[in-house]
Amino acid sequence: MRTRKPDAAQMTLELNPDDELERIIEARVAERAEAQALGWRFRLVIIETVMIASLVLAAGIALDLPMSKTLTGAATVGIGCFLTGLMLIGLTGAASRLLAKLRRKS
Repeated sequence: MRTRKPDAAQMTLELNPDDELERIIEARVAERAEAQALGWRFRLVIIETVMIASLVLAAGIALDLPMSKTLTGAATVGIGCFLTGLMLIGLTGAASRLLAKLRRKS
């Protein structure tokens, strides 16, 4: 295939991205991804809580336990699971910020 020589009067198109613009775009993308990651973690904690509590409820019903004990147990396990998940989200965020600070210092 033949290649044509560009016309001398034609302006050249530079496709090299500006470093400052690229840095701004990367910062915005990272910020948005971090916000979405937090939302997804919270959704996963809620899904996990509902699943565990429903499993305890189903086990209580299958074993013919009194309904008050079954509901109390399911609620206790659900609340414990939810609080543990929130603590893990908080600890993960704190650890990631600490690691980011340590990386900036070195």
